[in-house]
Formats: sequence, structure tokens, C-alpha cells
Amino acid sequence: MLSFFKKDKKIKELAIMAPITGQAVSLEQVPDPAFAGKMMGEGAAIEPAEGKMYAPFDGKVAQLIKSKHAVILEHESGAQVLIHVGIDTVSLKGSAFSPAVQTGDKVKQGQLIMEFDMDMIREAGLPVITPVIVPVGIDAVQAVQVHDVSALTAGKDTILTIKLG
Repeated sequence: MLSFFKKDKKIKELAIMAPITGQAVSLEQVPDPAFAGKMMGEGAAIEPAEGKMYAPFDGKVAQLIKSKHAVILEHESGAQVLIHVGIDTVSLKGSAFSPAVQTGDKVKQGQLIMEFDMDMIREAGLPVITPVIVPVGIDAVQAVQVHDVSALTAGKDTILTIKLG
């Protein structure tokens, strides 16, 4: 009868914690036109200090890319985040990457998702800068706020906030 007193349990915002410890960098500084031009979506990038990636929120692995260099995570709201280790790292055919999860796995914030060999990536002449993107075309996403932070600690600092609708 007094339904207007019910609390809306649907969340309005989703904080995306830094999945990697390192230095935050704007997408415009990523040496790849698709990321720098935000053609794939809004977000930020991280210059990694260590080769470990952690889940930035509770959700599931929507896709572990076949070459293991990237993962798409999905929140229960439908919002997705792409974490793409390095630039042109698909050319390494998975050799620098050791995923700890598979497509379909459920993950908890702070859980190790992947380890990657930064030296092997650099020795191949590739940048290790890692875009963290909210892909375009996700209905649940209304807006993406990029946080103005420089030094990031995985699991402790918020890099993005997704406004849900």
C-alpha cells in the first residue's frame, strides 16, 4: 500500500577499482588510435608497476580473449569493462600472459585475474600501457566518470565510476 516508501535496491553507480598497480594515464596518451580516440569506449589507462591484474568489482568473466592479453568483465547490472594489457600484444599469442580465470568464471573484487610478463612484452618492442575501457553500446551504462588520480594501487583506488540507468 505504501510502495513509495520502498527503497530502490538497484544501484545507480558502480565504482571501478584500479585493476593494476601503477601510474594513471589519460586515454589520449595511449599509443593506439582506437583507444586514444575513444572509439572503443571511455576510460583511462595504467602504466603498470607490476604484472598482476585484479578484478575491479564483483562480477563474471564475460570473455577472456583467446590470445589472453585482454579480458572483459561484466557486473550484474550489465555494465562491462575491458582491460587490455599492452598495445598490439595480441601478436604475442598469449606467451606473456598467465590467466587465473576463464570465460564464465565468477570473480570477486580484488581476486587475481591474470599475471603478465612486462619484460617479455617490452622485449617484443610493445608498450605495456593498459587501457581500462567501458565499451560503447552497453545499455546499462549512462555515463562514465574518469577519476583524476595519478598513482594507483590495485583494489584500493577508484579509476572510473559508471553511472547506471
